[in-house]
Amino acid sequence: MNVVLDTNVLVSGVFFGGVPGRILEAWKNNALTLIVSPPILEEYRRVGALLAAEYEGVDLEPVLTLVAIHALVVEPATLPVRVCDDRDDEKFIACAAAGGARVVVSGDKGLRKASGWHGIEVLTPRTFVDRYMR
Repeated sequence: MNVVLDTNVLVSGVFFGGVPGRILEAWKNNALTLIVSPPILEEYRRVGALLAAEYEGVDLEPVLTLVAIHALVVEPATLPVRVCDDRDDEKFIACAAAGGARVVVSGDKGLRKASGWHGIEVLTPRTFVDRYMR
């Protein structure tokens, strides 16, 4: 199954584990395919740098290197209409459309409002795990 992870899910999974960590573990074990685009990788790196500057010892770069190497990197689709209230969230929908992902996993309520656009579900980590990882 192809899946796109919002930045909040990736960061939570790396640093706190829990349900987002289970999703990353499933990716590590080849139970799902992580789809990313250059704009998503850029956001992951930007947020990683902000966290590293704010918290001593935080380094997301090793994980981001693994993502860049082992995830499927696609050029985002051009969206014909606005699908999110926050245009910055559209990169996740555009990536899902380009990579054939049926699901974007996100804790962002605004992004979740785009769920259903062209058959792409935007699910919380808990809902994703309950529905697809049982």
